[in-house]
Amino acid sequence: MKVIVIGGGQVGSYISDILVKHDIDVKVIESREKVLQKIRSKYDANILVEGDGSDPLVMAEAGMKDADVVVCVTGKDEVNLVSATIAKYEFGVDRVIARVNHPSNEWLFTLEMGVDVKVNQAELLARLVVDEIDMRNVMTLMKLNRGEYSISQICVAVNSPAIGKEIKDLQIPDKAVLIAITRDHEVVIPKGNTTIEQNDHIMVLCYDDQLEMLNNLFS
Repeated sequence: MKVIVIGGGQVGSYISDILVKHDIDVKVIESREKVLQKIRSKYDANILVEGDGSDPLVMAEAGMKDADVVVCVTGKDEVNLVSATIAKYEFGVDRVIARVNHPSNEWLFTLEMGVDVKVNQAELLARLVVDEIDMRNVMTLMKLNRGEYSISQICVAVNSPAIGKEIKDLQIPDKAVLIAITRDHEVVIPKGNTTIEQNDHIMVLCYDDQLEMLNNLFS
């Protein structure tokens, strides 16, 4: 797999560190001299491509046509959006991820503009705070289908109305799936006659708008 990171600042460097540790082929496009110096001190020279990340010539030099994923994470929304559009439509990159710095610009980052996944940091932080307050027993493990649904883990609280009941007798939201239950370091495959116990950790696949209902059921 080849990943091109556009923007070598704090976010881009963090992403690149993770990719390098996992032996993934990565290129970093950056134009600022101070940032370039930091990158040169950390990585082999062949990782770095100097230039404007929204310039098609620079993108071509980085090997954009062979990239599987492009991550646009500069501090400028206009650069991220233009880079994403060029990566998708001129180079045909399969997966394009773009950072949204200013929430007011989020509406611009659409599939039509070449953005498969948009990351709004302000929104993520707000959701994190809300989840911490309202859904302390829920941990999202993975987002799927552009965040429409997710795989999450819910801890059954001491006062849960589900304790002592069989799964078939619970009001599980339509299309929500209980994947597995971790109980005393063992994995239980959920069946209709499986009884819910306190401190069970239930892995569920569901739409995001169903998480609150499941949280109320198990906590």
